[in-house]
Amino acid sequence: MNNLPPYLFAEIDRKKEEKQAQGVDVISLGIGDPDRPTPQRIVDAMAKAITDPKNHQYPAYAGSKPYREACAEWMRRRFGVIVDPATEVLALIGSKEGIAHLFPAFINVGDYTLVPGVGYPVYTTGGVLIGGETHYMHMGDDNDWLADFEATPADVLAKAKMMFISYPNNPSSAIAPVEYFDRAIAFAKEHDILLVHDNAYSEIGFDGYRPPSILERPGAKDVAIELFSCSKAYNMTGWRVAFAAGNAEAIKALGTVKSNIDSGIFTAIQDAAIEAMLGDQSDVTEMSALYQRRRDMVMDTLASIGLSARTPKGTIYVWARVPEGYTSAQYAGDVLDKAGVIVAPGNAYGPDGEGYIRISLATPDDRLAEALERIKTHL
Repeated sequence: MNNLPPYLFAEIDRKKEEKQAQGVDVISLGIGDPDRPTPQRIVDAMAKAITDPKNHQYPAYAGSKPYREACAEWMRRRFGVIVDPATEVLALIGSKEGIAHLFPAFINVGDYTLVPGVGYPVYTTGGVLIGGETHYMHMGDDNDWLADFEATPADVLAKAKMMFISYPNNPSSAIAPVEYFDRAIAFAKEHDILLVHDNAYSEIGFDGYRPPSILERPGAKDVAIELFSCSKAYNMTGWRVAFAAGNAEAIKALGTVKSNIDSGIFTAIQDAAIEAMLGDQSDVTEMSALYQRRRDMVMDTLASIGLSARTPKGTIYVWARVPEGYTSAQYAGDVLDKAGVIVAPGNAYGPDGEGYIRISLATPDDRLAEALERIKTHL
């Protein structure tokens, strides 16, 4: 427990509450929690499902058969990928839970996990909790924020059991060419490593970009699983529903851990998620257009507030370099103290995040514009 840092987003909540208690009107650009409600079609499906007495009993550990079949059908429609719902799909209580439970399934004390130099904090803390080791793969402007697994030292590779990648990437918003996925698959095969692709932002793309699935690539299912979530795609962060798909052996191992720890997802939520994935997808298109408009608003303003960033092609974040003379934490602290705005310091996502902040686009347009104006005025 002494090796476990405070969870980033819990710390952001704490700072927000502290400032609000002082009477400050805080605008948070720190957490990627969609500000728009869950589409009504999904809420209606839940309202119907919750009245079915069959759904009031224990759910199936791996997910209901209709849910796993819907996940497989969604993969077919969205990516042209065929997975067996019986052996290659597993329901998750949000992808965060699935990530954390991969560690006891695959990592023994002293084993290494290869983790992006900036990434979702659970890629690291999941290993800390069970005595695993972390090797950070370098990411930066010099390599287009593509985690450099090929530079992993030989002594680390000898003890490596699992590798995480995630594109579109949180927090850097970087995207990966399919050739990068092919190299990652070949690398994982060569070194007998489970490759985990966290595809939480698969449905949020800009300027015509449609994020791919790693399972589209040849040989991926030999070594890889992929995590998908309803949270960002369908504004369902609070519902806690996701799934893993891919290598059957890895899916079975993850399911074994989960069945000994949790009792699955409330079946009514799974029924609502079926509607999310297989119903009309126009709301997904609308959300991407909304985030693209907000992205443009932020990009148009960055230079005037002393920040610079690459224009994102996906996710709901802008990854901005802080002004000269600041660390990530110093700048985030100044923005909160002087402007009453929360941004996430980049170093909280890994060592390569130093010198950057993450700006969330999951804030109403008027509050986002006000936050940017406050930063411009006070800093």
